Amino acid sequence: MHLSHEDHAKVSAAIAAAESSSDGEIVAVVSDCSDPYHDVALHWAVLVLIATIAIFAAAPQVLHFWRDTLLGGWRPEPGFGELLTLAMILAVAKYTAVLLILRYKPLRLALTPRATKARRVRRRAIATFKAGAERRTIGRTGILIYLSMGEHRAEIVADEAITKVTSPETWGEAMAALLVEVKTGRPADGIVAAGEKVGAVLAEHFPRSAEDTNESPDKLIEL
Repeated sequence: MHLSHEDHAKVSAAIAAAESSSDGEIVAVVSDCSDPYHDVALHWAVLVLIATIAIFAAAPQVLHFWRDTLLGGWRPEPGFGELLTLAMILAVAKYTAVLLILRYKPLRLALTPRATKARRVRRRAIATFKAGAERRTIGRTGILIYLSMGEHRAEIVADEAITKVTSPETWGEAMAALLVEVKTGRPADGIVAAGEKVGAVLAEHFPRSAEDTNESPDKLIEL
């Protein structure tokens, strides 16, 4: 999902307004997705493979059913080797089918545990912050608003000076304001709302000084 020029202009204006009353510097980043989650597809495929073999072991009649279905009935009683070979062929076929089906990213995301998505969004947000915002301001007052659209999750990551006077709970209202708009399909409005909340916190702890300069561009970054 790419945001329009109007959305970019709206966010830029909101960041500038939020920064106008503090020494803080806000960076806003939107990512389509924070991780491809290919390993999740692999995990599901392995799970199906193991489950298939377990079913055949617990209920051999299922394997006999598939043998008769695929090879036709009225055949000699199968030996152990034949049944084992058929079981492995069927298990590998299901494993491959799951991998192919889960190439469809929306389904892969839907089958990814929420905790996994939360960890990876957080990890990507921290990596983005370290690369583009951490220690880029004189007073260590940079803060990142990171939105990952695929997971519908967001993170707020702050620099050293800000974390000393705030806690993760400080950003609860900003996160809520952001995600409410994202869920209704208005991510730019969500970032604007979050920027206002973040700006209020920054103004409280780091009121604008005479020496303040704009140390980072007031723009929305799309990854």
